[in-house]
Amino acid sequence: MNILKILDKLSDDALFSKTFSRNENLSQLSSIGKKAAITAIPLGMGTMLAAETKNENTVENMYFKKDALTDALQLALVLEYLEDEYYKIGLNTLSLIPSADKTVFMQISKHENAHVNFLKSTLTSLGVTLGAKPTFDFTAGGSFTPFTNYSQFLTLAQAFEDTGVRAYKGQAGNVMSNKTVLQAALQIHSVEARHASMVRRMRANKGWIELANGGNMPSATNPVYAGEDLTVQAGFNTATAFGNAAGSASFDEILTGTDAQTIASLFIV
Repeated sequence: MNILKILDKLSDDALFSKTFSRNENLSQLSSIGKKAAITAIPLGMGTMLAAETKNENTVENMYFKKDALTDALQLALVLEYLEDEYYKIGLNTLSLIPSADKTVFMQISKHENAHVNFLKSTLTSLGVTLGAKPTFDFTAGGSFTPFTNYSQFLTLAQAFEDTGVRAYKGQAGNVMSNKTVLQAALQIHSVEARHASMVRRMRANKGWIELANGGNMPSATNPVYAGEDLTVQAGFNTATAFGNAAGSASFDEILTGTDAQTIASLFIV
């Protein structure tokens, strides 16, 4: 089976015309609700298994870890599971999404579902035994109400998409050993970037990120944008050439696997 076939329909873009330190930011985000205790989830958090461990009740023992390639894919699967379920719930919630926006989210939802299926297929082909997907709490322990407040729905959609874009870049080096997977990951990454840009526009934000400013986002999402204010790239000072905001926006920064997990874990029960 050609694992790229599942991505054939991802090119439908017709609808897409329409002061803390970084560690303090992560601590701030991690303090939301009951999720603070699980911010140390190891890389490879994506695949739940009935692990043969001394204590099966710990979060660490609920997740499978293999190697750099499968770790990266499992992290991606968790993020795609999260987005896929989020949009499905949103689309199935009566009167939440305005009719003018629903078609866009229907298309985004199809993309996320394709990503999930691709990652599951790829992990299986690499010998990973998949367990049940994580159980999500999109209120983050009662801190958000995305399915009764459309503004909050858009806010979390932007945070999830911006997280995904940065996380895929952060794992690029870990999937380079498999050129087919690398190509597919890059294809998914660009689609996620289009999602992020579209949602940002729907919130009256710029389609790109300037400095470490998400644009009209609550402070709890600061870790999603931490580090985006970097203006020096391979010794080239973009701020000197273009100014701080434009210079930082001309290069998008990565999220490490650990940081992406910290963010995602807040919505995992």
